[in-house]
Amino acid sequence: MNISQLEPNKLTDLQMTELIYSNLEDDNKNGDCILVPGSNKAVEYRLPKAIQLYKQGRANKILFSGGVIWEGNKLTEAQLLKEKAIEQGIPEEDIIVEDVSLHTKENVLASLLVLDRAFYLHNIKRIIVVTTNFHMRRFHLTLKTFMPDWIEYSLCTVNDQTTREDNWFNYPYGRKRVEMESGKLINYVKQGIIIDDKVEISKE
Repeated sequence: MNISQLEPNKLTDLQMTELIYSNLEDDNKNGDCILVPGSNKAVEYRLPKAIQLYKQGRANKILFSGGVIWEGNKLTEAQLLKEKAIEQGIPEEDIIVEDVSLHTKENVLASLLVLDRAFYLHNIKRIIVVTTNFHMRRFHLTLKTFMPDWIEYSLCTVNDQTTREDNWFNYPYGRKRVEMESGKLINYVKQGIIIDDKVEISKE
């Protein structure tokens, strides 16, 4: 079934789980760059995964993307991630920063220029993507919509506490996030903002 065929308000918990979380396994391939979009919890959840992948040799550059300055911080998402990464031993010369984007679509669009300046886009074959598991489907489709079609992606999801595949339905905050994400994903596809994709959805 295509995402465009779904109705956000008619999905069961199982169907939302399948839509948001299914078939996002890491293929363990190496890439040219690790891409990490920012969030208010990115330092806590996304950064450790990115550092782990870098130290494993999956890619020798990390791109932090995000221009939002969250309450209590003076730095943008990307600058804060860079600062914390350096504190944890990542060489500054291996960090690329995009710090003007304000949401997922802009993460991708603004990263295009930064990646081109760092690598020239035609040299990039694979990007290692790090984001929370409930955000990955939409972020991946946004990449596939706006990035050159020769680039492939390895999807490296991370869990937070209350929006995991196996527990989001047990928490009011987790439920709110998954329901909102399901709605965004379906509506963006229907509006033509991001490309459509097939998903395996149970009948009931």
